[in-house]
Amino acid sequence: MVEPGVAARVSAVAGPVLQGMGYRLVRIKISGESGCTVQIMAERPDGSMQIEDCEAISRALSPVLDVADPIERAYRLEISSPGIDRPLVRRSDFERYDGHLVKIEMAVAHQGRKRFRGTLGGVEGDAVRLHRDDIRAGEDADVMLVMEDIADARLVLTDELIAESMRRGKAAERELRRNLGLEPPPPPHAKKSDPAKSNKPKPKLKLESVRKNAPKNTKEHRLAAERLRRGEIDPSEGD
Repeated sequence: MVEPGVAARVSAVAGPVLQGMGYRLVRIKISGESGCTVQIMAERPDGSMQIEDCEAISRALSPVLDVADPIERAYRLEISSPGIDRPLVRRSDFERYDGHLVKIEMAVAHQGRKRFRGTLGGVEGDAVRLHRDDIRAGEDADVMLVMEDIADARLVLTDELIAESMRRGKAAERELRRNLGLEPPPPPHAKKSDPAKSNKPKPKLKLESVRKNAPKNTKEHRLAAERLRRGEIDPSEGD
């Protein structure tokens, strides 16, 4: 069993390093696997995380931890991403994933229950609003769960969550390729597409407008010009 406060000491060392690199510390978990494993979970500000990110964090953090020595015994450092069905740890996590399906396990029972499942409905004060989908007869559908009493909370894998994660991953991959010089940056005059506008149907052109904008270099026009040059037609004649 790991003594209390070890994760907090590791966090005090790792947090500033990650912040300086542009990452966000999600959670630190210390377990007895392989003797002792220190798992540091991190992510980019947009929630994405690539293998290259984990490697960069490991290279930067390992020597700092060796010097600070927050753990008094040998350990194995493991850098990981939160994953799609990520844990929710901070207040900002619950706010960010408002409207998503979650599973919550309480350290302190609420109304005689410790396990809840439902849709996040925002944060009010020091509590999380949850619209339950596991209610029984006579139970309230909406509950307020105090964040300090939550032992574990994580997202439930849904189609919407997978789609959102894929969008973030593709954007992060494009950014990485640009940083490595493998993909040219977008031109300065390029405009970002507005999804709200791109899905709108294009307005139909009026027939009169189409005629006015019709090309003047068709075969018919070329033949007419040649006949006019030869004097075969009167230029004052209409169409």
